[in-house]
Amino acid sequence: MTKNESHKIKLAITHGDINGIGYEVILKTFSDLRMFEHCTPILYGSTKVASYHKKLLTQQHQELNFSAIHDASQAMEKKFNVINLVPDEIKIDIGKSTEVAGKLSRLALDKACEDLKNGSVDVLVTAPINKKNIQSSDFDFPGHTEYLSNKFNGKSLMMMVCDRIRIGIVTNHLALHEVPAAITKELLLEKISIMHDSLKRDFGIPMPKIAVLALDPHAGDNGVIGSQDLEVVKPAIDEAYEGGTLVYGPYPSDGFFGSSEFNKFDGVLALYHDQGLIPFKLMSFTEGVNYTAGLDVIRTSPAHGTAYDIAGKGKASEQSFRRAVFLACDILRHRREYDQLTENPLK
Repeated sequence: MTKNESHKIKLAITHGDINGIGYEVILKTFSDLRMFEHCTPILYGSTKVASYHKKLLTQQHQELNFSAIHDASQAMEKKFNVINLVPDEIKIDIGKSTEVAGKLSRLALDKACEDLKNGSVDVLVTAPINKKNIQSSDFDFPGHTEYLSNKFNGKSLMMMVCDRIRIGIVTNHLALHEVPAAITKELLLEKISIMHDSLKRDFGIPMPKIAVLALDPHAGDNGVIGSQDLEVVKPAIDEAYEGGTLVYGPYPSDGFFGSSEFNKFDGVLALYHDQGLIPFKLMSFTEGVNYTAGLDVIRTSPAHGTAYDIAGKGKASEQSFRRAVFLACDILRHRREYDQLTENPLK
């Protein structure tokens, strides 16, 4: 047994916004004791906040007990471990955005990423944050993806994953009017490369096929509507293909999804946020997972937000969070297997 296999996967969980549905979906997920067969969870949060949210749940989800620890090295298998970030009483305002919630979101994320970087934990699953209240002098990012890319000095790709499709977003959380100028040949080649490598190493697909969506309606109609697909997107696809990547396009997104063309590909690159997220959430609103591809570390998240409108009401589905846990563990296993198989390639 190797060092990596000597213990169950240590799964770091950041609690996200304490006033949203984060704690609810976390507690519901690990109320199913079978989850402990797959990993050892370590929640970066608060036992007091966890207890508060636990009382709001139905009886079937109230049997989970917490094991308070000081650091990840103390985590015990088959226990729900909690690292208390703040010993004081915390004001909880269910369903509201507060400064306290933003501060605690940042604190959990910083501490978990520190442990992820030094190898104290194996993978990270992040509960939803409020992108407004988390902002500070130390956090000036539009979301987790950009924060993690900066934290781990890497180039990343926001990839949305479900059973039916994997969609990468080229420009992440960018205002729509800024997208055309951001779409360059260099950026497209970078994102195509990240998706290709991730599909091989993280998902175990030996020869992945990738589709790239068009920027303009009808892919510009040969320049009648726009020229960027002809002058920027297509040349990038051609260069990547000539370099050995099975990448095709650009495809007009309406026909691509309407005709189920996406079923022929292992991955799809959308050029901007809603181009990819709208079809993705139509396919998998309650079960989709957000994965940050391209980094040395592994981070997943449920593909939903804080959902203040249903927070504290016991209505939130834990399916997306549970799948985020499974995907993080699966990717770690795929990486270990891929790295072992390619460690000493034939010359």
